[in-house]
Amino acid sequence: MRPALLDLVGRMTDDDLPAYVYDLPGLREHADAIRAALPDRVELLYAAKANSDPRILKTLAGHVDGFEVASGGELSHVRGLVPDAPIAFGGPGKTQQELTCALAAAVERLHVESEHELRLVTALLGDRSVDVLLRVNLPVDLGQVALAMGGHPSPFGMDPAQLDRCLELIAADPRIRLRGLHLHLASGLDARAQLALVDTILAWAGDWAQERRVALAEVNVGGGMGVDYARPHKLFDWSAFGAGLRRILARHPHLALRIEPGRSVSAYCGWYVTQVLDIKCSRGQSFAVLRGGTHHLRTPAAKQHDQPFEVIPDDVWLRPWARPEARAEPVTLVGQLCTPKDVLARNVPVERLRVGDRVAFAMAGAYAWNISHHAFLMHPRPTFHHVDEADAPTTGAYARQPS
Repeated sequence: MRPALLDLVGRMTDDDLPAYVYDLPGLREHADAIRAALPDRVELLYAAKANSDPRILKTLAGHVDGFEVASGGELSHVRGLVPDAPIAFGGPGKTQQELTCALAAAVERLHVESEHELRLVTALLGDRSVDVLLRVNLPVDLGQVALAMGGHPSPFGMDPAQLDRCLELIAADPRIRLRGLHLHLASGLDARAQLALVDTILAWAGDWAQERRVALAEVNVGGGMGVDYARPHKLFDWSAFGAGLRRILARHPHLALRIEPGRSVSAYCGWYVTQVLDIKCSRGQSFAVLRGGTHHLRTPAAKQHDQPFEVIPDDVWLRPWARPEARAEPVTLVGQLCTPKDVLARNVPVERLRVGDRVAFAMAGAYAWNISHHAFLMHPRPTFHHVDEADAPTTGAYARQPS
């Protein structure tokens, strides 16, 4: 945790906890490093679903080429915060109202998931026009991946054989401009696996375009760059990825590439800070019960990992009884929920952990608060804080309120 963040945490009262703390300078530095590693013909969009915190989105606006949204709510949210940013609208199951809003908002790209969705777009266009990408579920062997959106029967995108009907519809309607294809197939890949998948995708897309006599301007391969929660200092190798993309794109000189990472961009800028309420031993195993839990930070429960953390000691103890503690032993860190699934980290060795100490969970800047089941048990929501070099630490857009 950087000194400015530690200083902010040190000034928090117990009533401020749990708290999300976002490191905006760290986010900018990381986004700039990603951008610098990528070739010029690669456009970098941030997937807003990873973290829609307003200040995170505004911070990234000057460091990415645009945003990817996957709902009408995200579209309205992002457009309101960064009105001039290019937006790609994707995701399965778009409603008629969402498509109407996307067309009215003149999104830069609309990712079409099916022939039916394309027909619905044509019925809603009126005198407008739209640039579309057709999403394809390419039948490839993905191997062992964290999440597979394609390569097998899937609700995401279309089988290649279903594209021809879409081409016929587009050819008959000058209001629809086919810009290219969208093939987000998997998440959780390292740089080597991601490059191999991109190579396969672009080779297939080039052959398909040549066979169908389609002028293909761009391919969007989505995100999915791996984030290793077990090894927080081992980041996705953006330098190797960028170098590999240069070699691949040299074989496709007229093609632009788009990527839409989310987790790998913002995960490292966020911390979930809380406090130890109790320490107990059950049949030889130690448990630390924390304020909050997976209803605030669902990531470890969703991905079945131990969330990395730091202990921030608090030496103040005013109770007349001995302070409960765990020393030089493995501890399971749990939350306040009435379920055994409320586990943030399991059997992690600690040098010393005491009631009243604070625990800062790292890598909480993506798929954390925004995917959590906030209303369960109706505990208070966390507070939100942002540290920026340009101003004093501030609270975020969300005030604490009952769930």
